[in-house]
Amino acid sequence: MKRPLWLAAAILFVAGIQTSSAYELTGRVVSVADGDTVTLLDANLRQHRIRLSGIDAPEKRQPFGNRSRLHLGALVFGKQVTADCPKKDRYKRAVCRLEVNGVDANLAQIEAGMAWHYKAYAREQSPADRWRYAKAEDRARDARQGLWADRAPVAPWDFRKARKNTAR
Repeated sequence: MKRPLWLAAAILFVAGIQTSSAYELTGRVVSVADGDTVTLLDANLRQHRIRLSGIDAPEKRQPFGNRSRLHLGALVFGKQVTADCPKKDRYKRAVCRLEVNGVDANLAQIEAGMAWHYKAYAREQSPADRWRYAKAEDRARDARQGLWADRAPVAPWDFRKARKNTAR
């Protein structure tokens, strides 16, 4: 009686591993919507909307929103990238770490002061990425780089929350 139960559990475990949502994409970035969202065109000419993991960039209507978008565009637009995508978000976008020519584009956004390290989702990052992203934000803040030049930068999650509350 115990054997079939153990066998069923093992089959479910293996099935869970095989249906994991983590995957890798490669392709060319054909659009940059903002400082943390791009569209990738793969070899099959299929478009993938990608949200950069571990960061949150200023919204378009926020100070530095457009500069953040332009900085990301200079890093990745028209270039071949590899996207490591451990999950999808509630909008069905792949949430990925982008690499272009050996450079972590997500980290580059933080280093330039064009995005915050999105600490609310830090547990989803590897410990090494979590540490690098946090230290990069500290360095950019200390150097008053990019959005940190503003006296009182408003985090995008606070900006969205304030807009949502005023819309009511």
